[in-house]
Amino acid sequence: MSSGLQVGSTVETEADGAARRRPTWFWYAVVGAALVVVSTIRVLTGAHDIDSSGALMAATALAMPIGLAGLGGLWSERAGVVNIGLEGMMILGTWGAAFFGCYYGPWAGILGAIGMGIVGGAVHALATVVFGVDHIVSGVAVNLLGAGAASYLAVRTFSGLPSGGPTQSPPLAQLPFISIPGVGDALKSIEESRIWLAADLAAILRALTTNLNILTVIGIGLFVLTWWVLWRTPFGLRVRACGEKPQAAETLGVDVYRHKLIAVLISGGLAGLAGGFLVLVASNLYREGQTGGRGYIGLAAMLFGNWRPGGLAGGAALFGYTDAIQLRGGGDVVRAYLLPIGLGLVAWAVWSLWRKRQGKPVIGALQVALGVLVLVWFSLIDRVPDEFTRMLPYVATLLVLAFASQKLRMPAADGQVYRKGEAK
Repeated sequence: MSSGLQVGSTVETEADGAARRRPTWFWYAVVGAALVVVSTIRVLTGAHDIDSSGALMAATALAMPIGLAGLGGLWSERAGVVNIGLEGMMILGTWGAAFFGCYYGPWAGILGAIGMGIVGGAVHALATVVFGVDHIVSGVAVNLLGAGAASYLAVRTFSGLPSGGPTQSPPLAQLPFISIPGVGDALKSIEESRIWLAADLAAILRALTTNLNILTVIGIGLFVLTWWVLWRTPFGLRVRACGEKPQAAETLGVDVYRHKLIAVLISGGLAGLAGGFLVLVASNLYREGQTGGRGYIGLAAMLFGNWRPGGLAGGAALFGYTDAIQLRGGGDVVRAYLLPIGLGLVAWAVWSLWRKRQGKPVIGALQVALGVLVLVWFSLIDRVPDEFTRMLPYVATLLVLAFASQKLRMPAADGQVYRKGEAK
């Protein structure tokens, strides 16, 4: 026991020291400042859907499958196993949720989604941990296997059923929605007053307390549970040790194979649950191609979050929000964001030149010019064209990865093939 704790403490010092440099109040200040900025933009531009409760509810529903898939990737990669097979595990989860939900009810559908995801995780774990197959090759194989297996199983199980067919299942029963009684109406009246900051806070609270699907609540709880297990328990410390220094962990008595296998199985279960969310909550039926690449976006959210649950949740929320805006036809919302972007570019250029004094004036001038162009665009249009709005989730993904890649710190042994007895 003490050996594992010692290894985990070393891992925590090396891997998570950067996260400790900023105190907790810093992140609260960032969230508060962002809320003030968004509220000010809403009042100045009249784009009230920018943080309405409806938009935030849609964003939460769209962010949850991305977040659960990313959480699965986090478990696997914290143990040192790269998992790009999340998409295939999600696809298996969609069929599992539909099959068991169709015959045994939606709660059984949750278990079916998790179970089928674990099957995909077991294939990946067997290939990478036991047989030492390259993690990327195995992940690609799992994606292909998941898509093919789900398609075959759908044909065999849903064809001939009422409203079912080879590419979709019959409609499924819904999981329950929960609300805090007496809160929604009061918050709605405050939101509709459109008072600066007060309406925005009411919209956020209403989105978090009204018509939440029970699976959304379970998903949020899994984020908290993951943080607690990986960063507050001996088992979690050993898992992270396997992703940082497996040879050192082995010398101190940690069963590296067992911890890697468990982590990858958990990863598959969470990815399967992400697919189950799409079936049981987002659409209430199975459709072929339903995941739409969300497993890959979940992987991007995990990278954005620097392999930590809190950052992952922020990345998933960002992707879910941009997706919700484009689905709601939010051209006016996208236009509203041009104002702070333009002002921010100009202010950043001026501050950089003033701080460096002997900086690069050409780059600063280009930044100012770009900021002015954005402001001119904002002033000349009433809403951003729908073609650009539909690109927003993909543009956000590229920008997030481009800016976040400079400060990423993956587990040291992530993706490396481990063989027992290699410790020196």
